[in-house]
Amino acid sequence: MKNIVILISGGGSNMAAIVRASQKEDWAGRYGARVAAVVSNKGTAGGLVFAKEQGLNIHVLDHKTYADREAFDAALAEVINLYDTPQEPVLVVLAGFMRILTAGFVGRYAGRLVNIHPSLLPAFGGLNTHQRALDAGCKFAGATVHLVTPELDHGPILEQAVVPVLPGDTADTLAARVLTQEHRIYPRAVAELLSKK
Repeated sequence: MKNIVILISGGGSNMAAIVRASQKEDWAGRYGARVAAVVSNKGTAGGLVFAKEQGLNIHVLDHKTYADREAFDAALAEVINLYDTPQEPVLVVLAGFMRILTAGFVGRYAGRLVNIHPSLLPAFGGLNTHQRALDAGCKFAGATVHLVTPELDHGPILEQAVVPVLPGDTADTLAARVLTQEHRIYPRAVAELLSKK
């Protein structure tokens, strides 16, 4: 059974979308895969409540208790490796995980580390994507699922969704419409990755 480990920092709505899709579409039967664990760098992350209700394994690693980024990433890898086997390499899914990962960590899970970003990459990597799109006068915005590389918000694109920018949009209204698309494309992109493994 392939294990999926999802990393979150907040509400975990993309994590919840993936978990629901995995249950509804019977990923265990179809792909031999399951969401095995949710890991957060914040004990107060709202998504942990949903994960607990689903009976998932939960791990909290407070990044503030580690000396540096490398030490945190090493501890994070130890937790992920609880679900990793040579026969069934773990798939690591970043779902609102607000930590920049070290090149060593990214390299360790190369090709099986996935992220979603709320813009049409390569445009507007980093933070404040919706406001930046509005400030630039974009007619369209969206979301991108991509494989993670050491360069922030880069890597091969797996899936994108386009959302029109409407007159009177604010960063919040645009973000809400983009998020509904994220919940559609992220489970689909993860399922597609599983089908190829």
